[in-house]
Amino acid sequence: MKQVFYKLNINTTGQGLYNFTDKTSKWLSGQQIKEGLLNISILHTSASLIIQENADPDVLDDLKFFFDKLAPMDNSLYKHTAEGKDDMPSHIKSSLTNTQITLSVKNKELVLGTWQGLYLFEHRINDHLRVLNHHLIGD
Repeated sequence: MKQVFYKLNINTTGQGLYNFTDKTSKWLSGQQIKEGLLNISILHTSASLIIQENADPDVLDDLKFFFDKLAPMDNSLYKHTAEGKDDMPSHIKSSLTNTQITLSVKNKELVLGTWQGLYLFEHRINDHLRVLNHHLIGD
């Protein structure tokens, strides 16, 4: 049994979904571990991780639109407004999605469906540097 850690930095340019499947797959292919589990966690509270369709960009647009309606940027609705109109809505969105994803690894590849991809879901409107911690364990 072996384990290895990796930090992936992703620069975001505002709200949206950022596909990082290829970056993680490339890193994974260079590891000695062939079979195991990969846990990915985002080290932030105003962005999240999701597994989502990677074929039709309308899905990603609809997700962003839905979450913006669910947690509107209206400071009159929230007590916590210290960092701007997107602050509390970002925390709500990240609490409803994932801050960690665990995936099976088989033959140095992520076990994902044909139309699935890994996405950083940025909930803030400004640019951010996001850090994703990868923890791979297996043989």
